Amino acid sequence: MAEKLFAGLAYEDVVRKYTQTVAGVCLTRLQNWADTEDCFQNTFFKLYTKSPSFKDENHLKAWLIKVAINECRNFLKKNRKTVSMESVKDQPSYYSEDEMDITWALMRMEPDYRDILYLHYCERYKVKEIAEILGRNPNTIMVMLKRGREKLKKIYGGE
Repeated sequence: MAEKLFAGLAYEDVVRKYTQTVAGVCLTRLQNWADTEDCFQNTFFKLYTKSPSFKDENHLKAWLIKVAINECRNFLKKNRKTVSMESVKDQPSYYSEDEMDITWALMRMEPDYRDILYLHYCERYKVKEIAEILGRNPNTIMVMLKRGREKLKKIYGGE
């Protein structure tokens, strides 16, 4: 049986390469490792079962992020539960302590700001790319990025 390829990568390589990205998107939205794992698995399951084709790895990564965000939204709509952010800090992580502190600060923000800041600072996407992924106007993303930075400074810096 032939191995499935996505943007030239074997499925297992895609999972390895984008684990931190997809887990980060899910964790900042769900604030809980167990729920993060569920949405993480659903995201990669959709990749495997739908077998979409991609022009390159950038499109693959953008697709994974968009699917992860949608999985989290659907999960939250179905479950409507809240979890203490402190419980996330005590869980095993793919991230350094500094990254977890930033993730914790992001989790305290509204989801739209959280997504934009995460994609910009953690995934290094430019404003135009974030606008494409989220289906928003680039000017809106720029304004939200500026406001999000100010909010993040207050949360993270304690100002």
